[in-house]
Amino acid sequence: MDVKIAGRTLELVEGDITELDTDAIVNAANAQLILGGGVAGAIRRKGGPRIQEECDKIGGTFVGGAVITTGGNLKAKHVIHAVGPQMGEGDEDEKLRNATLNSLKLADKHGLKSIAFPAISTGIFGFPISRCAEIMLRTTIEYLHGRTSLERVVFCLFGQDNYDVFARQLKKEMAA
Repeated sequence: MDVKIAGRTLELVEGDITELDTDAIVNAANAQLILGGGVAGAIRRKGGPRIQEECDKIGGTFVGGAVITTGGNLKAKHVIHAVGPQMGEGDEDEKLRNATLNSLKLADKHGLKSIAFPAISTGIFGFPISRCAEIMLRTTIEYLHGRTSLERVVFCLFGQDNYDVFARQLKKEMAA
């Protein structure tokens, strides 16, 4: 499913984010930038050790923050590591909004044309998928209405159920 926003494409796909051919993919990272399980583990396995080595040099970032590294052996040239909130830590909605916004701003800072996001914080961090879809899509749509070098933003959802939640929310956002 894809929609046009201010002449730019916002796209939903179901699949493996590590297989996407975008300028950057977003890693749902932890604050220490240790590529463990979930999306981060898949990025580490397919991208090779160089990504973790760059993360180690950076050292970490704050919840809601984002940093950029090489894409290693991935199709994507870059990985943007966005730190989403863990449920129960407080102010989770604003932290997820900031992780999304800071990833978009970092892509612009580096002149990137395309970026792909997973559903940040919905895995082991326990963030509800429906709230994630609302926050991430609304933040991205607002951002695409402004000045940006981005031409394409993809939300790559793992599993049909997650895709369906994002598709329903995108239809709501576009009707608003």
